[in-house]
Order: sequence, then C-alpha cells, then structure tokens
Amino acid sequence: MTPPNFRRRAARAAVLAALGLHLVAAHSLDLLDAFGQALHQDPTQRAAVAAREAGREKAIQGDSLLLPQVQLQAGVQRVNLHTSDQLPAPLNGLVTGSGTGTTNQTTLQLVQPVVNAAARATRQQLHEESTLAQTRYDQARQELILRVTDAYVGVLLADETLRVTVTEKAAVGLQRDRAQARFDVGRGQSVDLQDAQARYDDVLTRELAARNDVQLRRAQFREIVGTAPDGIASLSATFVALPPEPNDLSAWQAIGESHSTDVLTRRSMLAIAESEVDKNRLSSRPTLDFVASVGHQGQNGGLPRYVSADNSRTAAVGLQLTVPLYAGGRLDSQSRESLARREQAQDELEAAQRDTRLAIEDAFLATGHGVAQIRSLEQSLRSARTALEATTAGRDVGTRTEVEVLDAQTRSFAVERQLVEARLRYVLDRVRLSAAAGELNDSDVAAVNSWLASR
Repeated sequence: MTPPNFRRRAARAAVLAALGLHLVAAHSLDLLDAFGQALHQDPTQRAAVAAREAGREKAIQGDSLLLPQVQLQAGVQRVNLHTSDQLPAPLNGLVTGSGTGTTNQTTLQLVQPVVNAAARATRQQLHEESTLAQTRYDQARQELILRVTDAYVGVLLADETLRVTVTEKAAVGLQRDRAQARFDVGRGQSVDLQDAQARYDDVLTRELAARNDVQLRRAQFREIVGTAPDGIASLSATFVALPPEPNDLSAWQAIGESHSTDVLTRRSMLAIAESEVDKNRLSSRPTLDFVASVGHQGQNGGLPRYVSADNSRTAAVGLQLTVPLYAGGRLDSQSRESLARREQAQDELEAAQRDTRLAIEDAFLATGHGVAQIRSLEQSLRSARTALEATTAGRDVGTRTEVEVLDAQTRSFAVERQLVEARLRYVLDRVRLSAAAGELNDSDVAAVNSWLASR
C-alpha cells in the first residue's frame, strides 16, 4: 500500500500542476486561483515555510553530535628573550641566554565519540524538533486553506445576500408603487400604502448593511489572497450537499487521533520532553572519546631550543575518558525540571486529543445538519414561491390584500436568504471537518472548487 504521506505529496503535486494550468486558462477567480495566490503572498505561510526549512536543520545538527569532530589550531608568537642572570660556567657557550625570533605551532585534532549516551538522547530530541517543524508547517498550510475558504465563502455570502436584498427591494418597491397608484385613484387604503412604505424602508436599511458587508468581506479577501475578488465563481446550480464520507463520527474521530495536526504537535512536544528527561538523566554518565592528533612546532630566529623546538613533529592516538563528578546541583535541578515538563506535555496531549474529538464532532454534526437543512429549505423555498404566486393571483381577483402579498414576499425572500447561508455554511463545515481530522490538503481545495461555477 502506498504510504499516506506519499499519496498526499502526489496529490498536492497534481493539484498544483493543475492549478498552474488553471490560472492560465480561466478568466474568473475561483477557489483554486485564490489559494494559489495566497500561497505566494501570505506572510504567515511564507513564515511557515522558513520555519520548516530551519527545523529541517535540527536533524542534521543532531546527527553531527555522533560524527567525528575535526579542528585545526595554529599559532605564531614573536619572542624577545634577554636574561641578566649568569649561566653556570659549564653552560657558557652551549646555551644562549638571549635571542629574538618567531615561534609557530600547528595542531590537527580528531575527536570521535565512542560512548556518549547524553549525545544520543540529544540527537533524538533534535530529530523530534525537526518532525515538529514539519507538523507545524502542515498545520499552517491547513490554516491557510481555512482562511482562504472562509474569506472566499464570506464574499460569496455577502454578494448573494446583497443580490437577494436588491431583488426584494425591487419587488417591494413595485408593491409600494402599486399601493400608491391604487390609493391615488381611491381604490386603495392608506394602511396598505403605509405598510408597503415601511417594508420598503426596512429593505433599504438591510441593503445598506449588505453593501457595507460586501465591502468588508472584499477587503478581508484582498488582505489574505492579495487580489480583489472580481468575477468570483459562485456555487454551481447543480451543487448537491452530501453527507461526509465516511458518514460515521467514530471513524472521523479515529482519523483525527492519528492525523490531527494539533495532536501530532503535542505528541512531538511530549517526545521532545521525554528526550530532555533522558538527556539530563544520562548527562552524569562518563563519556569516552577516541582522540587522534598531529602537530608541528618550529621557530625562526636565534631563540634557544629550550624556548621552542625547531621543526618538531608529534603524533598521538588514544582514548579520552571524562567522568562528571559534581556540577553544583545543576544536573539534579535540570532532571526535576524535565520531569515536570514531561508531565505538562502529557497533560497537553490529552487536552489536544479531547479538543480534537469535540471539534470533529461539532463539524460532523454541523455538516449532517447542513445537508438536512438545505433539503428542507429548498422545499420551503418552492412552497414559499408557490404561495406567493397564489397570493398574488388572489390579490388580482380581489380575494387577497396587498398586505398578504407583502407578507408572502417577505417569507419567500427570507427563505431564499436562509438557503444561501445554509449552502455556504455547509461548504465551510465540510472544510472544518477535514481540518479538525488533519485531512485537509490541496485535493480538498480542488474538490470544493468543483462545486463552483464560473460567472
């Protein structure tokens, strides 16, 4: 079976390749376009990429702790030697008591850890930090998908709300004009005219609020995506809300237990804390290193040989044992601290698992409720429009009043707004469910994008 991570990378590559072609071929802006642009311009996403690259270096740093360490040391000194002491008579003529010259020393040393349990624990800890960096990158990418989808759906909802409100204003305005005309010729009542005017004023107020919301949503979209949502693609007329697959809460919670980025983050932090405990526990143990070195020592000038050898070469190979004896209580304190940190990480993992289960349940139930609500509202809208047609026909033959027609119009437009909200909320709930379970990726963006239709 293909590993899940490989499948995700393959799906992501395919989606991004399709996205590149899509940007060229399409003229309207859809969710794939918006996500592709946000990937390159969103500062939070760019910061996540940089953090991931930095985190990858942790594993390399950990491996280096068990590899040979080679260093070169070199030095040069200018020496001016002069002594006023009289040398013993037998040494006169053999040893010079003064002189001037330059000494130089060069040493090349290799140290290979042989036994170092603390270094191995540190290596494991750094590898976990590298894994944590990748998990946080995945989490940032999922959060970007959520933010882009939320901004996209927000623009759609604002646009659709404004469209319904403007349509309602036109319909109510027509009824107001009709009531005015009937009142002017003496066939209507002032109460009908006043009621129609009051409803028209109410729609005007809601239209102002809807236009303000459109501007706000478009500004939020520009900040996240980096471009204006002009010609944005809306939900297709053939869109059908379906239950999540699998349609089983326990199955989604099981997926979240192993894939949720919140849970994976806390697991990595627990593993890091456990490695810290091991590192502090093992830091008091002896270490054994293999040490090899070669050196050269020489001088230029008239310095005596007892000051510096001339053209001397040395080589040494051996083992170096280091035994920690006492560190002022620091090691014991660090051990107690790491134990407390591990307990904290364990509790935070349990809290993350609980929160993930609740988030999945909330999104799962909201998605299921959304499917039922959309179906119910679709039927309600058909019924409301049928009732409006019947009430309008009754008004024309004198069996219904203008107020009853206005009431029927209000109900019809209210149900239409509720249906628009329910359909778009369902889209968000589906994305939230995948995010809560840790399954949200580029292929989900393509799936949601398939629900859209270009304007």
